[in-house]
Amino acid sequence: MRQAVPALALALASLALLMQPAQAQALRGEPVATGLERPWSVAFLPDGRFLVTERPGRMRVVDAGGKLGPPLGGVPEVVTGGQAGLFDVVLDSQFASNRTLYFCFAEPAFAGNGTALARARLSADASKLEDLKVIFSQKPKVSSSLHFGCRIVETRDGLLFLTLGERFSRKEQAQRLDNHIGKIVRITKEGAPAPGNPFIGREGALPEIWSYGHRNSQGAALAADGTLWMHEHGPQGGDEVNVALPGRNYGWPVITYGENYGGGPVGEGLTAKEGMEQPLHYWVPSIAPSGMAFVTSDRYGPAMKGNLFVGSLKFGYLARLEFAQGKVTRESKALQVGERVRDVKQGPDGWLYLVTDEARGSLIRVLPSP
Repeated sequence: MRQAVPALALALASLALLMQPAQAQALRGEPVATGLERPWSVAFLPDGRFLVTERPGRMRVVDAGGKLGPPLGGVPEVVTGGQAGLFDVVLDSQFASNRTLYFCFAEPAFAGNGTALARARLSADASKLEDLKVIFSQKPKVSSSLHFGCRIVETRDGLLFLTLGERFSRKEQAQRLDNHIGKIVRITKEGAPAPGNPFIGREGALPEIWSYGHRNSQGAALAADGTLWMHEHGPQGGDEVNVALPGRNYGWPVITYGENYGGGPVGEGLTAKEGMEQPLHYWVPSIAPSGMAFVTSDRYGPAMKGNLFVGSLKFGYLARLEFAQGKVTRESKALQVGERVRDVKQGPDGWLYLVTDEARGSLIRVLPSP
């Protein structure tokens, strides 16, 4: 029996070791391209090149060696200044055969401006956009250079989600269903309300609305189960991560964990109210989140697979969120970038890519440290 005790202890120690969570790899950023002006989004062409938007209204191809191509022709007029400009770009799931892409931008109008979603084809030589069509236009138009939202996600069944900001000066309209202010919409690739949307047939509600009560969402991604996860800027504190479910009210500006700029409560200072969703995760103070992606590849090992990565504009880092059973269990700083992280995407090669919103911004590949 004396010999059995050490053997049992060794077995238990080995079991405990196996049950410990795998250690995450340290990460480093490898610049792919530099000299981009306020880049906002990156998409991945099938030949290994990158398509990057720049907020001043340009879209350009970047080759695998980091060389910047000239601005593409065919980009529509874009409102610039403040937070306005050219924003997200995604390739159609069938891009290899149809060369179709979608992008959103600050659209000029007679009375103000608003977020618009356009569809186009990338020419065979990747020099211009062809057959451009605006398939969705936010209403009402507002004279504002703030809070456009503007992340695009294609669903597994070929529909499009688009996040829409509440334009800062119109935040109360985020609680109404007769407008696109502070909403997420779900539409077809022709721009029609998607079948099965929660407010179809409801009097006084726009049929393209998926969820409402949002502030300014600049990050969205599909989870492994196909649900839409998104994050949104709080005012001063109260940045949120939410699972955007059909017909749900996410509370802005009635509830928030933030406060007004300069201090003081927003509205009645409530953080919860019946009929309004609580965030899955929130930040106080704000990190100013932008861009988000789930790691689905094996590139970073088992510890990071399935984790959610979120960019921080304010502090210039990449945040890592671990979760289980629908709850965030741990947050950590995965990579200190040192620049404003605007977009986070997983490429077809399995690596994460970032763009940094600087006057001379960068496209960065995230790799394990040696």
